[in-house]
Amino acid sequence: MSTESFVGSGDAPPGGASLGTAASLDAAPLAHVVDLVRSGRAVTRPRLVVVSGLTRKVVTQRVEDAFRLGLLRDGGLAASEGGRQARLLEFNADAARVFGVLIEASEITVGVADLRGRLLSTSHEDWSVDNGPDATMARVKAHIDALAAREPRLRAWGIGVGVPGPVDLTTGRLVSPPIMPGWHGFSARAWLREHVDAPVWVDNDVNLMAIGEWTFGPGPTADDMLFIKLGTGIGSAVISRGRLLRGQRGGAGEIGHVHITDAPDAVCRCGLVGCLEAVAGGWSLLAEATRRAAESPVLEQALAERHQVTLGDIGVAAQVGDALVRELIEARANVIGDVAANLVNFANPGQLVIGGGVLRTGDGFLDIISAVIQRRSTRLATDGLVIRSASLDQNEGVAGAALLATENLFAPAALARWIEDGNPLGHAAALQQLPAAYV
Repeated sequence: MSTESFVGSGDAPPGGASLGTAASLDAAPLAHVVDLVRSGRAVTRPRLVVVSGLTRKVVTQRVEDAFRLGLLRDGGLAASEGGRQARLLEFNADAARVFGVLIEASEITVGVADLRGRLLSTSHEDWSVDNGPDATMARVKAHIDALAAREPRLRAWGIGVGVPGPVDLTTGRLVSPPIMPGWHGFSARAWLREHVDAPVWVDNDVNLMAIGEWTFGPGPTADDMLFIKLGTGIGSAVISRGRLLRGQRGGAGEIGHVHITDAPDAVCRCGLVGCLEAVAGGWSLLAEATRRAAESPVLEQALAERHQVTLGDIGVAAQVGDALVRELIEARANVIGDVAANLVNFANPGQLVIGGGVLRTGDGFLDIISAVIQRRSTRLATDGLVIRSASLDQNEGVAGAALLATENLFAPAALARWIEDGNPLGHAAALQQLPAAYV
């Protein structure tokens, strides 16, 4: 089955009804009612009257409309407050699906999620972005097709995409991504829109990892979180009071290319010398591990058998106490720890989460980084600070990508644009022009 048939045709799903043009004047209150229920701010009809400011009659009519559209449904009975128990209203997260896509330097992960952004299944492939944008996006579409075929009756209403580089949020185009040669100016949004009938949103991968972990992780232990990704490259994101800090143009968090040394051999892939990634990034770790593989029985065997060394191989070597791997990890973790300590002093987060593929090497990185932060950050900045690894089994990025789609689809301004039609298909251009929601 083609993705086009999944996202734009076939039997209408529960959310595929339409109110028709007669309901045009009711789009705003209808969107408001659905938003209140979806957000949990009002989940009974009486509460909707109080919170929305709409009359009881209008609330009743709009709830009935939302039922016909498949966006709301009845739940159980609310707790008694002394009178007749009200019937709970539920947002129907299974009315359709969204896709989350995470493109990394050396791998692709695609997930399908419900309309709350909860992942239902994922598909993964080792893949280098050096293959170029068109070949990479063709692989992304192949994964979307395969996941779509599992639920042929459900349409995809949106796609969120994370990429390992700076993104112009207004166009979805990459802006001089240091580790993605040939990708400057490329729009993953435009490519996907030529192949699927659904709106597409694109953001930096680390931003989406932070959002995925914040939303679906073990639960915020504080109002502020610093997320550091240690993968092929290095990046960071800060969530403050539940909101991602983007900066003026969306380029906040690019710590991989802060200057930390004048050593002439620390040449970064961005073309500069002395970047953090050049000294401590995953690609730097793999390059040195490969070059010195003869010093490690585990790495030497991996190189002989597969002609490459992976982060997983380094993890295996670390588990058996390999001296070379211990040296390589300690050197890089200490450098990253110094930078992280500065960030902790600057941002004073309540929790610091380390994610990314380098965690496949074991706990060594996290343990050393944590120790350096405790030693080099101020007492006030580390008082109560929780330092932990990401909790979603390397899926925090694709989970965040799915959330990128759902939260932009159901932002109040976006919802009012498409709700009369029962689904957002056909509204992609208008939705993508709205200011980014949630993230």
